[in-house]
Amino acid sequence: MANPMHTAERKGNQMDKGGNDAMQKAKDVGSDAMHKAKDVGSDALGKAKDVGSNAMETAKEIGGQAFDKAKSAATSVGEMALEGASTAGHKADDLAAAAGHQIREFADNMGKRMPSEGMAGTASKVVTDTLKESGRYIEQAKLSGMAQDVENVVKNHPIPALLLVFGVGFCLGRVMKD
Repeated sequence: MANPMHTAERKGNQMDKGGNDAMQKAKDVGSDAMHKAKDVGSDALGKAKDVGSNAMETAKEIGGQAFDKAKSAATSVGEMALEGASTAGHKADDLAAAAGHQIREFADNMGKRMPSEGMAGTASKVVTDTLKESGRYIEQAKLSGMAQDVENVVKNHPIPALLLVFGVGFCLGRVMKD
């Protein structure tokens, strides 16, 4: 008969061996689970990065399109403003030309009604000739031409131009004060 001690010892060794095997299997299963979790986490992180990158690209694209549309709108508004200013300038020139024409007609009518002899006739002729020349200048040069002429006078004679401006400002100040 077998020694009961040896049998118990064998059974203990078998249990230890079985426990070690179970422990090893548990470690292996845990390690596999951890590797699989790591792989799943890495895959999820990669997919999240891809989605984030795609979202970033889409946002950049949409932002670029919005910028282009805003730029286009601003350009259109600028062009419309320039057209409006150009149209206003042309209308002002047309009005100045019409005013010049009317000044010339007024001078012609005035010349017909004023005396033509003596000192009064000479004075009326000078006045009507001056008005006719002024009307012709305004009609031909228009407002834009007159602005260039004033600019040239100021460039060529800056000190008298400044004195004139100060004098007009002083007079306006006196008139406004009273």
